[in-house]
Amino acid sequence: MTSPNALYNQLILEHNKKPRNYGKVADATHHSEGLNPLCGDHIWLTARLSQDAIDEIRFEGQSCAICQASASIMTTQVKGKSIESVKTLVQDFRQVVTGQTDSISSENNGNRYLQAFSGIANLPARVKCAVLPWHTLQAALSGEASSSTEGSGDPVPGSGSPAP
Repeated sequence: MTSPNALYNQLILEHNKKPRNYGKVADATHHSEGLNPLCGDHIWLTARLSQDAIDEIRFEGQSCAICQASASIMTTQVKGKSIESVKTLVQDFRQVVTGQTDSISSENNGNRYLQAFSGIANLPARVKCAVLPWHTLQAALSGEASSSTEGSGDPVPGSGSPAP
């Protein structure tokens, strides 16, 4: 029998090997650039919103396997959802990867895609890789041109990252 952790790792590997929604949305209404300067992850996110929901979303960039898988999974999870549901999902993802699973919303509790990243909490250096696409989405929705995992965007306070 395969362990749940192995299944989740397989999900991450699959999304890294064959990322979903890779490319640009030609008629994007929202966009942002995300950078993790410590490891070099660099992504661009484009999205088209209408009637307070994400109609289309895509990403491009050069990044590690964790970041690419996270971006791929994120795009599949937010497409078609309302902005309020997306904001909750972003917050819940951040909680999962930082090991604060007791505060996940009932809406996303048990989400296998979020659970695939639960082991990242044990690898603090990789949390920033996993969170970058989600921070970039949050920036795009807020009308910010860019996002970083450093300074105020650091998901692991006290990790030794210098403030901007």
